[in-house]
Amino acid sequence: MSFPKNFLWGGSISAAQAEGAWNEGGKSPIQVDYALVSEDQSPRKIVYKKADGTTGSCIQFDQIPADATYELINGKSYTNHAGIDFYHRYKEDIALFAEMGFTTFNTTISWARIFPNGVKGGVNQEGVEFYRKMFEECRKYNIDPIITLSKYDEPVYFEKKFGGWSNRAMIDEFVAFATLCLNEYKDLVNKWITFNEINILMVVRNLPGARVSAQERFQQLHHQMVASAKVVQLAHKLDPDIKVGCMVAGLCAYPLTPDPNDVLATYTNFQNEFCYCADTLMRGAYPSFAKRMWEQENITLKTEPQDAEDLRKGEADFLAFSYYMSSVVTTHQGENDMVGGNLVHGVRNPYLTYSDWGWAMDPIGFKYFLHLLYDRYQKPLFDVENGLGAYDKLEADGTVHDAYRIDYHRSHIKAMKEAVEEGVDLFGYTAWGCIDLVAFSTGEMSKRYGFIYVDIDDNGNGSMKRIRKDSFYWYQKVLKSNGEDLD
Repeated sequence: MSFPKNFLWGGSISAAQAEGAWNEGGKSPIQVDYALVSEDQSPRKIVYKKADGTTGSCIQFDQIPADATYELINGKSYTNHAGIDFYHRYKEDIALFAEMGFTTFNTTISWARIFPNGVKGGVNQEGVEFYRKMFEECRKYNIDPIITLSKYDEPVYFEKKFGGWSNRAMIDEFVAFATLCLNEYKDLVNKWITFNEINILMVVRNLPGARVSAQERFQQLHHQMVASAKVVQLAHKLDPDIKVGCMVAGLCAYPLTPDPNDVLATYTNFQNEFCYCADTLMRGAYPSFAKRMWEQENITLKTEPQDAEDLRKGEADFLAFSYYMSSVVTTHQGENDMVGGNLVHGVRNPYLTYSDWGWAMDPIGFKYFLHLLYDRYQKPLFDVENGLGAYDKLEADGTVHDAYRIDYHRSHIKAMKEAVEEGVDLFGYTAWGCIDLVAFSTGEMSKRYGFIYVDIDDNGNGSMKRIRKDSFYWYQKVLKSNGEDLD
């Protein structure tokens, strides 16, 4: 057998993209609750109103003006408000996951359900009990959950109160939130991830028109990484057997040409946008090239003496990551056939095919990336997100034939299998969007990832009925054979 007997197979979703119930159960609003649905596959917009009555918009991760409030526009669709109604239907969905053969399930705990208005606002017990029941449902089917603490769902309360993660006070808020979760669910969850794709702040730091400076992004990220390290220490103190990982967006890239400038630019991008975070969290200190980054971007980090010690003592136990695609980097002018996905952009690769959303499909890159990460960190890896967003057609007879999704996962699992056979220590794989959900970047429901079809469209119309796609039965067979039967 290529995969160890205890290899974890399953799927991954997030609270913000699946739960819905945006203003139920004591939950407070999060930024994405105000995000419109994109109409052209571009990043969706968030509308705000200023004190003088004028309106403006920003993209996710940006901050609205100090005198502004988030604005909901009548007649517009806000798909996150209902999501796929996982909040009310989690028992039905987890039963379907169990039917597929999941041995693990990754989702997030919405911070806004636990501390809707920060620590001083008190614990929302209704939110605490919701997650307890959901984790108990997983355990009923022998599903070992791996839970992410933060995936872009801080209460917007923190923006007004502290100005978000630029304020060091957020460290204590996050640690308090994590402490409650670790204690409340210690008998149900023994594997945790602190921040999802924590390096996204590096990726978005220089977006055109952003209101948040690179200086602020580096400072925000410093606070998040210190907070992550402190949570690792807390978990180990509570129970040495608890494993806590970091999660970094997988940015795999190739140079367009053998020009040494292209090769160096590709590696520098890898350092800047992946390793800056992963090295710090996995090795317990900022990497040597961080100094070069700070000098180039004129960054002055505000730190405290204890920060370095916390980072050192709070090394993550495993590296979780997402992998969807690869990209291509070049220093040559005139290469204007640009493509991108998951906030990554580059030149089109003529050797690859592309998805409906322009994402390069590259299973060989997956194998390469697995080796790259394990060679660098020599700690267990966990692939928490891998999947294909595509248009699915619900046939008149109630079936969904998604051979393209089967092909995508088959090729990537095959590549993953080869990497494991060649010595990579990978302990689990969770397919992203194992059930259809709201697309993060665009807010669309029509961009579907799941093995399970959810009958709802981009305007929120539909029955919410769950329908097994062809890929459901294929993935079921893969899991039953522990990754051996990929036909």
